[in-house]
Amino acid sequence: MRSILVLNGPNLNLLGTRQPEVYGRETLDMINNDCVQYAGSQGAQVICQQSNHEGALIDAIHAAKGTHQGIVLNAGAYTHTSIALMDALASVELPCVEVHLSNIHAREEFRHVSYISRVALGQICGFGSRGYQMAIGALIAHLDELDPK
Repeated sequence: MRSILVLNGPNLNLLGTRQPEVYGRETLDMINNDCVQYAGSQGAQVICQQSNHEGALIDAIHAAKGTHQGIVLNAGAYTHTSIALMDALASVELPCVEVHLSNIHAREEFRHVSYISRVALGQICGFGSRGYQMAIGALIAHLDELDPK
C-alpha cells in the first residue's frame, strides 16, 4: 500500500477560525479525516502532520524518506520564504505536490512566489480543502506511472 505524508505548515492548525472568508470553515482535523478517507478509497494511506516550526517541517520531510512514497505539502507562508524547505524536499528526492487552500496567484504579490514549486511535481491552489484530495490523487497517479501495480 502506498504511503503519503500530508504535511501542513504554520497557522494551518487555526483553520476553521482563521480568516474563514479566505481559508474556509473546515478545521484541519476535518481536512485530515477527508485525506485519510480519500486515500483509503484509492488504496493508499496518508499520515497527516502539522507544525508551526520550520525545523520540525524539515525534520518531517527528512523522516519521510524510506517511510513514504510521496508528500503533499501546504507550507503556508513558508512557501514564499523557505529555501530550507525547498532544499529538504530536493534532498529526499520524493515526489511532492504543493497545495494551497486559496488561489495564491490572485492574492498579494509576495504570495505569487513559491520556492516549493521549484521542486514539486505541481501546484494545486484555489480549490479549498478539495485541493488536498486533488493533490493526493495526482500524487497516486504519478506513483502509478512510475511503478504500475
